[in-house]
Amino acid sequence: MSIYVGNLSYSVTQEDLSKVFSEYGTVTRVQLPTDRETGRPRGFGFVEMESEQAEDKAIQALDGAEWMDRVLKVNKARPREEKDSRFSGGNSGGRSNDRYSGRGRY
Repeated sequence: MSIYVGNLSYSVTQEDLSKVFSEYGTVTRVQLPTDRETGRPRGFGFVEMESEQAEDKAIQALDGAEWMDRVLKVNKARPREEKDSRFSGGNSGGRSNDRYSGRGRY
């Protein structure tokens, strides 16, 4: 199981996050997703710890804590949901909403 960490500073590193969580147990993995187009951090991450007990302690201690001028949102990560392509929000052949697409009406 992994821990979701939200509202992170965009300057946080994997080492920073690992150091904070290691106070509650052994950290086995840290992921900081980045934007595909810009390569910039997305403001959240995932931490995996050696035991569920360590995860529970970290979640309890860090959820709502202020770190790097941000109030952290920390909880058990939910499994990634499969997206139904009809509702993905992407424009895969469907008509775009002209009001929000930046294009005027013809």
